[in-house]
Amino acid sequence: MAGNQKAKAKAEQAKGKVKETAARAVGNESKEAEGRMEGARGDARQAKEKIKDVFKH
Repeated sequence: MAGNQKAKAKAEQAKGKVKETAARAVGNESKEAEGRMEGARGDARQAKEKIKDVFKH
């Protein structure tokens, strides 16, 4: 299950980066903010998984 959550975090980070970059290219500030937010959510999920790994071992 942890591997699944790590993959989900990476996917969320990538999706956010793509959305942010595309929105920046067309000048859509609200979508750019959404992309940053998705990326931050992915970062938080990844940090949580790393903390769980530290306490698991």
